[in-house]
Amino acid sequence: MSTNQSGLIDQQAAAGGFSLDDEPALGTELITRRSGYEHHGLYAGNGMVIHYAGFAKSLHRGPVEEVTIEQFAAGHEVIIRQNPAAKFVGMEAVRRARSRLGEDQYHLLTNNCEHFVTWCIDGRARSRQVQACFVHPQAALRAVTGLFRAYVAAQRRRSMNAALVA
Repeated sequence: MSTNQSGLIDQQAAAGGFSLDDEPALGTELITRRSGYEHHGLYAGNGMVIHYAGFAKSLHRGPVEEVTIEQFAAGHEVIIRQNPAAKFVGMEAVRRARSRLGEDQYHLLTNNCEHFVTWCIDGRARSRQVQACFVHPQAALRAVTGLFRAYVAAQRRRSMNAALVA
């Protein structure tokens, strides 16, 4: 467990699941580190996560959806982030997240998965990753490189799936 500069507490869990002893509380922010960026979601209980799919699964942006922890993790380690100063906790944060299920207004710079989760917890849509890209050009370069890799990987998956179907 570690505390970051913002006073948020991060705890790591195995990719794709939790034991009954360490299941996060309802409304807890979950993060997976991807190539060049972090993907954020909100724990909804019973092994389910609500997140803005964005470009997490394909080249086409996805809506706010509720998925299993395994689908959210996509093989990556899950970080449990606790925010002691959260305005909305537990079921109230989950209710806020569910109120946006199906929303399809994803925008990388103004309405991404991190904006969504901070809105659910704090009432303000913010993205530290986007802010860091404007302040630190290296962070922007890492993010662009990571998104390009994700794009190439999605293209390969699509091509392979098309070849299997044909």
